[in-house]
Amino acid sequence: FFMKINIGGETKKEGWLNLNVQKKPNVDIIGNINDLSQFKDESVEEIYASHIIEHVDQKTINNTFDGIFRILKKGGKFYVSVPDMDVLCHFFVSPLATKKVKFHIMTMIFGGQIDNFDYHYFGWNYEFMNDYLTFAGFSKVDKVDSLGLFDDTSESKPYGFPISLNVIATK
Repeated sequence: FFMKINIGGETKKEGWLNLNVQKKPNVDIIGNINDLSQFKDESVEEIYASHIIEHVDQKTINNTFDGIFRILKKGGKFYVSVPDMDVLCHFFVSPLATKKVKFHIMTMIFGGQIDNFDYHYFGWNYEFMNDYLTFAGFSKVDKVDSLGLFDDTSESKPYGFPISLNVIATK
């Protein structure tokens, strides 16, 4: 039996456990993506992290990805979605974007900052994500249009186009 973990998740889904840093309804495990020591090596089949990785600071991201790699079984999948800096920056500088839209884009870049956990420490694009995940040992890093697992921010198209970088990394 291998687990499937939705890091930062709050939505119940058959076969998945929700791990979250905050105690909330539908959270199965209280924990932090930066410390997965409560999980055994190669004990997890799939890990899903939608709009979580940007909340990890640069000095701990390598250790975070190492921890994810460690607990995934061989052939396991890491589904990751982050705000796509290439898309957001392009739209932010567009003359078509109103001040209100630019402010919304800024919150997607820097976090909504509604609580102590809602700050973004790093901006991701595919090039950066591929480099970091490859460095952590993932053998395959594929950019996809949709992860197709949860109806969440990974699927968001507030202005008619996707604002997320969606990647499937295979151990």
